[in-house]
Amino acid sequence: MATISLKDLVKNYGKVEVLHHVEGEFHDGEFIVIVGPSGCGKSTLLRMVAGLETVTSGEIFIGDKMVNNLEPADRDIAMVFQNYALYPHMTVRENMAYGLKLRKFSKSDIERRVQEAATILEIQDYLDRRPRQLSGGQRQRVAMGRAIVRDPQVFLFDEPLSNLDAKLRVQMRLEIKKLQRKLGVTSIYVTHDQVEAMTLGDRLMVLNGGYVEQFGTPIDLYEKPASIFVAGFIGSPSMNFLPGHLANAHIELENGQKIPTTSVQQGDAIFGVRPEHMIVDENGPIEVVTDLCEQLGANTLVHGVLKDGETGIVASIQGHWDYEPGSVLGFNVLPDNHHLFDKETQKRLEN
Repeated sequence: MATISLKDLVKNYGKVEVLHHVEGEFHDGEFIVIVGPSGCGKSTLLRMVAGLETVTSGEIFIGDKMVNNLEPADRDIAMVFQNYALYPHMTVRENMAYGLKLRKFSKSDIERRVQEAATILEIQDYLDRRPRQLSGGQRQRVAMGRAIVRDPQVFLFDEPLSNLDAKLRVQMRLEIKKLQRKLGVTSIYVTHDQVEAMTLGDRLMVLNGGYVEQFGTPIDLYEKPASIFVAGFIGSPSMNFLPGHLANAHIELENGQKIPTTSVQQGDAIFGVRPEHMIVDENGPIEVVTDLCEQLGANTLVHGVLKDGETGIVASIQGHWDYEPGSVLGFNVLPDNHHLFDKETQKRLEN
């Protein structure tokens, strides 16, 4: 096990800078998720830690060793890829043992490690099968088993569940989390799926265009997003953003409705509220003209537009509701669930 330190990391491809001064301290045994949309640099960052991409400037430490110039094989890491990367002509046992054979481990040590990993992953019955005889989830377990037998300081996961169906993804992410807790190995996991990120990570690093937008616990990011980008990316459905103007302890929305706030800021701002925090209240200050209701079972998503305004709004209401299109609903929001952002910088304003 080891800590990982990223110090002022920059990555260029020619004259194009794709990662901008990334900083982060990952604690021993911690599960870190790097999350963001496609093209934000998350896989590039992971590959830099693995040694598969060069570092333009900055430093990467694994433990107390600076690893910028070390080959991947010398970094004591194990990586699990999206495409499994299993050898089709080898059995599960041979796939898991192959890396250890290359490192000249003894036959007895290899067999012990393979059996231990297979027991942890519950794939003992599949050791003599070939990959084509396995399901997608079983193949992913084999890929993880190949990493576990290495007994590395660090696990790196590059979107390992992307090829699985939705139900199996839920099952496998729970297994990965339990496995990481059991082994206690420092892990970095890359995904574009914010639900995966929230459920797996001890802390999340949110990347946007090669910049770190925020680095913190899932609850920190949910309750106090540092920017409009983080607020919109974390949470499902996405946060509502209502343009307005801050003055005299109120924010005045585009339709003239005023919402009290404790903020002492003045000027143009964005009022953010999550759909699940909107409370039906006929006297509430947020009036919505409904358009469509989505029945999800435990709750209903009400889609609409701010009355006398143009901003679309989604509210999540517990129970079964079916409002006629054009109905006007009033909503209130508790002060603790208000989010304010600067219109120009899009950064969070403290209430």
